[in-house]
Amino acid sequence: MFLHVGNNKNIRLCNVVGIFDMDNATLSAVTRKYLSAKQRENLVESAAEDEIPKSFVLYYELAEFKICFSQLSTSALKGRMGTNL
Repeated sequence: MFLHVGNNKNIRLCNVVGIFDMDNATLSAVTRKYLSAKQRENLVESAAEDEIPKSFVLYYELAEFKICFSQLSTSALKGRMGTNL
């Protein structure tokens, strides 16, 4: 099964490591540093072209951890997963 994170971007559910709220997660300097490092490694993509992202999904693909920013909230993404996380 897949998680649709917006703008025709789908991520395999078995590859999802976590879904994080942008407002809460980016308060930490460690998280900001991690996101910057992934961006320098070109492992960051955005499902939200013109909108400010509300969340990001950390997932594992092709032996690397990647980040996908989404305009959807964490609760909306959780609902799309169909699980009780």
